Amino acid sequence: MGDAFGLRLRAATSALGALCVGIDPHPALLAEWGLTDDVDGLARFCDGCVQAFAGQVGVVKPQSAFFERHGSGGVAVLERLLAAFAGSGTLTLLDAKRGDIGSTMDGYADAYLALGAPLGADAVTLSPYLGFGSLAPALDAAADAGRGAFALARTSNPEGTEVQLATLAGRSVAQSVVDGAAARNAGASPIGDVGVVVGATHDHGLDLSALHGPVLAPGVGAQGAGPADVARRFAGVDGIVLPAAARSVLAAGPDVGALRCAAQRLRDEIAAARP
Repeated sequence: MGDAFGLRLRAATSALGALCVGIDPHPALLAEWGLTDDVDGLARFCDGCVQAFAGQVGVVKPQSAFFERHGSGGVAVLERLLAAFAGSGTLTLLDAKRGDIGSTMDGYADAYLALGAPLGADAVTLSPYLGFGSLAPALDAAADAGRGAFALARTSNPEGTEVQLATLAGRSVAQSVVDGAAARNAGASPIGDVGVVVGATHDHGLDLSALHGPVLAPGVGAQGAGPADVARRFAGVDGIVLPAAARSVLAAGPDVGALRCAAQRLRDEIAAARP
């Protein structure tokens, strides 16, 4: 894919802003757009998103589950969606949350991150809760292919607290994920390729000052976080913060112009709130 992900992300966000728009074609949203809950409706939804967002926002984040629920046809639509954004200036971050060990992790790496991966986005989300070291095959494959990866650290769902804030030797599990990503990013220029996912809807309590990589911050808009919350909660990040919103933008559809305007308005509000 050429340049490293961190370099391409810096270029995309500098040109198009840091907003990450979620592409979440769940059944209720398809219905709101007047579309059928099948592969045809899914494809029409994605066509509208490509027309609205390609070359207009820095990053889009398709949620893999909403494509997988339609079986092989849905996965084929996802492949076409990723290909449609390629070369547009807008990067793709596939929200798949994969994680396993050994040869199974190798398999996920081949599917999503290796050179020629059939579901290869510019980056993918990974689950580190079999140990951050278990992600090594995926992170190595991503580095070789010029892709990025985002490890779940401090998610916004309340169920995550009991695991993510558990401590070992005085350090939370979530902080250990951040520190693992920071170690992978050390020495990279302008930033590293390994990011973390930290919800924007609450104070996270993490030290992100040495990350030297990107932070995906979901929860903007319908989930309650605003641009000012993002600016305050991520003020000490050494890297790029990607505030993510889906429902608050997608609610403007299916009109392509209205979708584009909703994304641009939120993008500009996020930029204005930055220190």
